[in-house]
This record gives sequence, C-alpha cells and structure tokens, in this order.
Amino acid sequence: MPHPQLVEVGDGVALATYSWGDPDAPVVVLVHGFASSTRDNWVLTGWVRMLEREGYRILGIDQRGHGASQKPHEPSGYAVRNLAGDIETVLDTFLIDSAFYVGYSLGARVGWQVAQDLGDRVPRAVLGGVPDGIPLERLDLDQVRRYADHGTPVTDQVTQNYIALVERVPGNDLHALLALAQGMRESRSIDPDPDHAPGQPVLFATGSQDAVIGGSRRLSDAAAQGTFFEIPGRHHFNAPGSKAFRQAALEFLRGT
Repeated sequence: MPHPQLVEVGDGVALATYSWGDPDAPVVVLVHGFASSTRDNWVLTGWVRMLEREGYRILGIDQRGHGASQKPHEPSGYAVRNLAGDIETVLDTFLIDSAFYVGYSLGARVGWQVAQDLGDRVPRAVLGGVPDGIPLERLDLDQVRRYADHGTPVTDQVTQNYIALVERVPGNDLHALLALAQGMRESRSIDPDPDHAPGQPVLFATGSQDAVIGGSRRLSDAAAQGTFFEIPGRHHFNAPGSKAFRQAALEFLRGT
C-alpha cells in the first residue's frame, strides 16, 4: 500500500486516497464496500495489480467511516448523495476530468449515484454486488447500538453477520458504521431506484450465490445500457476475489 493522500471533503471529513500507475494514463476509480477498505477490497484481491499491468492509473478511495479515512459518528453525513459528493470532490482535487468507476456493494450503490450526477465524466461504470431496495434495511439498528454501547449479545442472525463483517477488519469503528447504516436508511426511500438509472454503459456483476442477485438483475434491466455478468460460484463476500469478475470488468472497461 502506498502512503495515503488525504483529501478534505465539503464538511471537513478527511478521506484517504491511494494512487498507482502512470499519472497520464486513463483513470479507474475504485470504491469499496461496507466495512471494507481499498486495501481489503481491491489490493488484496488483485484488482490494483491487474489494472496497473493493463496500463491504467488507479485511484483508490477509503470512503468516510472506513479504512484510513475519518470516521464521523453523525448519521446525517452518510446520506448517499454525500458519499457520492465525496467521490466528486476527490476527482476535482486530483484534477481528473474523466474516470471509469468500479464499485462493490456500498461502493456500487454510491456509484449508481455518481454515474447519474457526473454523466459523461464517468463514461463507464462497473457496479458489483449492488442490491435494490432500502439500504441496509434488514440490519437491526437497536441491537447494533446496544452491542456497541454495552456489549449486549445480538440475537438477530442478519445483524450478527453484519457485525462479524465489521469486526473482521482491524480498525473498523462500529459506531461510525452504525451511523452510516442509520444515515442511509433515514429517507426510507428505494436506493438505487430503477426509475432513475444511469444512462452510460454499466456492467452489473453479482455472485451466483449472492442473495441480492435478483435485485442486481432488475437494476441492470432498468439501465439503458446495462449489461449483467453472473460471477460463477461466488457469494457476496468473496465475489471481489473472483478472477472471472476481474476479467469481465477489464473487458468491459476496454469496450470489448
């Protein structure tokens, strides 16, 4: 991992960013999933190595609340439009006029919004493991809060799975990720919304064993230039490490 470069976004949160490759090469922005990081989602799984070998400039971003970025505890800062605005601010800071976007899970939700907001500035996007519906709706926020504050055992299985996901990555802040879940859910609106889909070419990729695959297909069908790739033999948490996923994304970014 290179040393992170910190970028301050509009509300004073410092985001950790990482760069690889020729500064004059076409740019690929990598945005990780919930409770993950650039290192966990993209470096350890071989994405950065592949893209650098193929001649791209790579810009990895630890989203607010994750990795080496600041981790505020105010839910209002984690609205999807704020997370998407963070990506735009980073691109502006690095004077990047055009970039391909690759996001997974939470990063794919954010990418759906980024693709709409930035239009032609994002000529192609890869959205992996993106579900439809209300974000993190099945997470029991009260149980997470009691566990984080007092260590009260969690009885809901889905919530247990989310907490295990958070705790597997050293340095994760459960209160920050609780704030993220609350902030993304407060509107109680469908996000991503199939009725407001990006217009540029988008590759949707989801594991064949992932429970969100039906929602991902619906989003792909709703996108004017959507293409769907089923990642063979993978579930939500191991799909980023799939060689087949990496190869499909690379071919899509090339326009082949």
